[in-house]
Amino acid sequence: MGRSTRGSDYQYVPRPVAALADEYPAGHLDPRHSHVRAQLIYASAGIMTVTTAAASYVVPPQRAVWIPGGVEHEVYCREPVRIRTLYVAEAEHDRLPTTCRVIEVSDLLRELIIEATEIPVEYDLDGRDGRVMALILDEISTTRTTRLHVPMPQNERLIRVCSSILKDPASNDAMDEWADLAGMCRRTFTRMFRRETGMSFACWRQNVRLMEAVSRLSQGHSVTTVAFDVGYNSPSAFTAMFRRTFGVAPTVYLSAGEEQQQQKQPVAALG
Repeated sequence: MGRSTRGSDYQYVPRPVAALADEYPAGHLDPRHSHVRAQLIYASAGIMTVTTAAASYVVPPQRAVWIPGGVEHEVYCREPVRIRTLYVAEAEHDRLPTTCRVIEVSDLLRELIIEATEIPVEYDLDGRDGRVMALILDEISTTRTTRLHVPMPQNERLIRVCSSILKDPASNDAMDEWADLAGMCRRTFTRMFRRETGMSFACWRQNVRLMEAVSRLSQGHSVTTVAFDVGYNSPSAFTAMFRRTFGVAPTVYLSAGEEQQQQKQPVAALG
């Protein structure tokens, strides 16, 4: 078969891995859907938000999100995105993640993913192309997991609020306005939000902003630009909140390396 930009065309390819390449404009929304195969969603450029019933994940170019087969999800592109998706057959799942997660994309894995989109869809299993795909599966099975996600509520009215914030983390609407959007009084809204997410609304929104900030900083955006982009009134206010959450300033966090980042991330922040 030839290449397609429709995920449905890759679900029954007689190969362990099938790769799709496409580009989406800013504001593109791929509505909630699921696939027979598991998939690794990677953007070689741009930032995506991938949302399931349980959580929302921010995916910058240094990360990818793993979605097991059958899990419903939607993809929202905050800016133009160059997407590369791998669909993995069920037979390979015994050595791969069984739950949704954001994983690190090493330089090697990035190049392998890009190469996979150039390989014929029905590649030679015993040749060079088959070995490339096998190496991709090895890399996915050993890569590190990151915590660029926040929990999602199950209540439809709360989901409406959370989806709006995820699309615009910089929104400074007051609590009462969000409660109105949910069709609840403030007290009911705050109580239900904590029960369904395990954290207060203010903490959840703060974590969304910090999650977005980490993604933008990792792309090379300046602290000043990121501070305003995610809704802070000044770079100093953003830096103070970032330091309180992660224990270090934004510039130190990014230069410290992944091991230090994992040690600094508290359980309450970013899921």
